[in-house]
Amino acid sequence: MVKWKTLLAPLALLAPGLQAQDDAFYRVLTYEVPKGLNLEVGGMASLPDGRLAVAIRRGEVWIIQNPLADPPTVENLGYKRFASGMHELLGLAWHDGHLYVTQRSEVTRLADTDGDGEADEYLAVAHGWGVSGAYHEYAYGPVFDREGNLHNSLNSSMGKKWKGAGADAEKPLWRGWTVMTPKGGGRATGFSAGYRSPSGIGTNAEGDIFVTDQQGNWMPTNPLVHVRKGAFFGHGDSLQDMERPDSPVKHPGKLPEGITTAEAMRVIPGYQPPAVWFPYVKAGQSPTGLRCDLTGGKFGPFEKQLFVGEFVISGLHRVFLEKVDGEYQGAVFPFIQDLQCAVLSLDFLQDGSLAVGQTNRGWNSQGNRPFGIQRLVWTGKTPLEVAKLEARPDGFRFTFTRPVAATDWSRTQAQSFTYTYTAKYGSPEIDPQPLQLSDWALSADGLELTVRCANLRAGYVHEFVLPEVRSRDDGTPLRRNYAAYTLNRIPVR
Repeated sequence: MVKWKTLLAPLALLAPGLQAQDDAFYRVLTYEVPKGLNLEVGGMASLPDGRLAVAIRRGEVWIIQNPLADPPTVENLGYKRFASGMHELLGLAWHDGHLYVTQRSEVTRLADTDGDGEADEYLAVAHGWGVSGAYHEYAYGPVFDREGNLHNSLNSSMGKKWKGAGADAEKPLWRGWTVMTPKGGGRATGFSAGYRSPSGIGTNAEGDIFVTDQQGNWMPTNPLVHVRKGAFFGHGDSLQDMERPDSPVKHPGKLPEGITTAEAMRVIPGYQPPAVWFPYVKAGQSPTGLRCDLTGGKFGPFEKQLFVGEFVISGLHRVFLEKVDGEYQGAVFPFIQDLQCAVLSLDFLQDGSLAVGQTNRGWNSQGNRPFGIQRLVWTGKTPLEVAKLEARPDGFRFTFTRPVAATDWSRTQAQSFTYTYTAKYGSPEIDPQPLQLSDWALSADGLELTVRCANLRAGYVHEFVLPEVRSRDDGTPLRRNYAAYTLNRIPVR
């Protein structure tokens, strides 16, 4: 096994891919916050009329009347409290003419029935998961699937619990699961299992649901998983509810210790690998909220890709996904860091800019502010980036956002590695192997680069640090040179 100090050696090499954002491509506007308002953002929802609804941890929902204001002063933004008196809000959604907010123990539909700008109807539309009083029993969401069913992700308890009474004392229902509530509301039931701290939940362009989770026991590093009914993603705390007669997930039996995650795909019944692993530190340390770019190009050349918040480095990552043998897998790219505070939630605004909701809640983050909102605005200048990294039967294909000039591609540094599947906290990268790359070929238009790889390994992360690359027209340098592709399956054609 590779020692932890060995893992740190390549980080200096990867630093160019993690530098602070250049404002030539994206402006960062910081919202001014009213004095006395602790805007600890737990969720955001862009409203059809252009306003922005903001849920904060302390149980309130605020409406920002003019979220596109520039400069974004308190007066120009126009803050108005819409709802209050709720408990630890960690998600907000607009659906069928109403705001839905996730509290610790329920999802609440908010309505302003008399039109005075404040909610006067609070209706519980989803409930039924266990809350023992353990500190980490967070609930996130909601998101709605294509049929209108409502989904939430629930933290494992991870701490001392209230003893409770009866069966509730023994089995805090659906902790470490996602739960589904049928269209129209009601009691939530288990949907997928095996999560530790699934703090981000959202959908892609096709309406499929994805969740981010956090490194820890049973989670060697941070994953992005494709949620589907009956899937198990590896965390052992969810096993107890698989014994329930209404569990859609089959119990895998005793979980093995010390095998690799690549082996876990083969030997653990029902275990599903994440669509993307986020290599620790190199691709952040704590992914959070996610949003799909459906702006039609208003946010740059990343249409239908996922943007994922990052708590510790106070920034964002970008994820490209593709389907191989009917299952999602893909690549993660650093996008921005050095924002003012830990990122927890995201939403695109009416003009295609991205609102970034923040709160550090007392945990460490690179940003030094305790809470707030920032807005990322594309300047219209296209950055030189790897737009897509796709797997091929014999290697990979890079697609750039702009034509690139020829360079010495053999200077690319690349390796594959996997992780240990264990109840211990996290894992170093193990079984590393340099990629045997050859036959680099740049297309005539300078947009596509293909490379053969003689030692592709299914179930392994394949990591690339590209050499100096510049655009063909004006010499613009590559904005991010790091990419990590999770190769769960090798394409056959």
